[in-house]
Amino acid sequence: MTERDWYAWHHDYDDPATALARRLAAVQEQICVALDQARPGPLRAISLCAGQGADQVAALAGHPRQRDVRARLVELDPRNADVARQAAQAAGLSRVEVVTDDAALTGAYAGMTPADLVLVCGVFGNMSDADVERTVGYCTQLCARDGTVVWTRGRWPPDLVPQICDWFAGRGFDELWVSDPAEGWGAAAHRFTGTPDPLEPGVRMFTFRGHHPRTGPARHLSLSTERAVVPALRPSRLRWRLLAWRDDRSPDSRHRPAQRRPRRPVRRR
Repeated sequence: MTERDWYAWHHDYDDPATALARRLAAVQEQICVALDQARPGPLRAISLCAGQGADQVAALAGHPRQRDVRARLVELDPRNADVARQAAQAAGLSRVEVVTDDAALTGAYAGMTPADLVLVCGVFGNMSDADVERTVGYCTQLCARDGTVVWTRGRWPPDLVPQICDWFAGRGFDELWVSDPAEGWGAAAHRFTGTPDPLEPGVRMFTFRGHHPRTGPARHLSLSTERAVVPALRPSRLRWRLLAWRDDRSPDSRHRPAQRRPRRPVRRR
């Protein structure tokens, strides 16, 4: 697979007809729901492989709790990190920090965990299945009790989204929302009901490998062959339309409780 230009990849967000733009709007909505329902007081938010920050920055801009949120966006591509940094400044979000670093390393989140909001968007579609499961396990270190993880994953066959939901359920996360498979893209939100583990320093949670646009990532290459340590299971640009979708919703719609679906039994391997 040819090396992808992850800066140019963000251009699809500018076209509201693209699947990426529709997925972005759904993720922004789930961020706002998480902020609406979060505990009072200061909040922490982190974003893995944050790209140009279109989800977190846009959702925080104008939100009633934006001043409560201290956020760290971690992005390896310096061009995308610069766009995210400029967007945060333009939106007046002085408590949003953009770090140019490898988002797979736990050290990038030191001092920010456990976080009340964890974004893992545009990540699970660029690694092996084993590394997806491994990263879900590390969310018990990244996420605070009653915090929310919002994540995305392409629905290439075989669709891994239901399995990812099971992996979260097996580690103490309640499913809050999952996108309709008919959309053609996957996204979900989960609330952590367990006790966070201390952040393990110096660990690589996953290897970012990219993906084929039609068939998805290589499914069986795994970081676990390099370091077989998995946390234990528990019983683009500045031309964003900053949350324009909000204007089309009724005033009370942001405060509707997230719908849950029945939990499936966890499949053990």
